[in-house]
Amino acid sequence: MAYFAGIDIGGTNVEIGILDEKAEILKKTSIKTNSQNGSEETFIRIWNTVKQLAEELKISEREIEAVGMGIPGPVVNNSIVKIAANFSWGNDFPAKELMERISGKSVKVGNDVKVIALGEALFGAAKEYKNSITIPIGTGIAAGIIINGQIVEGSGGAAGELGHIVVNKNGYKCGCGLTGCLETYCSATGIVREGIKRLEKDKNNELYKKINGDLSRLEAKDIFDLAKSGDKFSIGIVDFFCEYMAEGLGMLLNIVNPEIIIFTGGVARAGDVLLDGIKKYLSKYALGMTMENLKISFGELNEEAGIKGAAALVIKK
Repeated sequence: MAYFAGIDIGGTNVEIGILDEKAEILKKTSIKTNSQNGSEETFIRIWNTVKQLAEELKISEREIEAVGMGIPGPVVNNSIVKIAANFSWGNDFPAKELMERISGKSVKVGNDVKVIALGEALFGAAKEYKNSITIPIGTGIAAGIIINGQIVEGSGGAAGELGHIVVNKNGYKCGCGLTGCLETYCSATGIVREGIKRLEKDKNNELYKKINGDLSRLEAKDIFDLAKSGDKFSIGIVDFFCEYMAEGLGMLLNIVNPEIIIFTGGVARAGDVLLDGIKKYLSKYALGMTMENLKISFGELNEEAGIKGAAALVIKK
């Protein structure tokens, strides 16, 4: 029996699991990334955690056949992270080479969003479909695009950067250097920014009461929860969010024409209020034929998507 390590490296936490040949997670855990201590130290701690999980499962280290890793940033040739933006590890960071040296195993690296999409395509909500787009919405937003069962990488690993489609050239300055990116509107950060902007002008509403007038306490969840309960002020903010999301999605549908769109991540927990709002506006931005048999749903793997998707890079399918 062969075993595989699936590692999902985030800015704050690293999710680590050991999986069997059927991609079932046998044991998993989470550790702090603490990337400021340097890449070598971080990767050594990650591998030590993999060895610890193996020990608990009574699996010898040599039975771990390969390691799959998901990491933020564009990844080239399942090897080099062009821009390790969430970490201070520099550009052209040799993630594969470093983990292979530390672990002594064969390693493949993928962009974190793309491996989530791969996980959903192989083991989750998109497993019945060849063409899917998975969109995690959290602090930022991106898209993992699968065409004919293959991840679309792009020549420099930057395919699927949905969050940096410009939807308002007079909009907010984005951290990427562009102005008016979709991410500045359609992310947890974006909806909170819009909420604060409106609350500064109108304090006579349920949302203002919910946060006791403390704008620094506002979270995306507050807005979605009140919108679900019928609060008109919060519904207006969600509506604003959903129209921009529909615009970005319309561009993707017209270019890729997938069978299914899958939303994951923190904001996706908003549920039907999110989907209903997007569907309401989608026909303004997408060709009718791209929506004919389109399914829009939520991911099934939740917090396991990153581990399973990373392991899918190395599990022979």
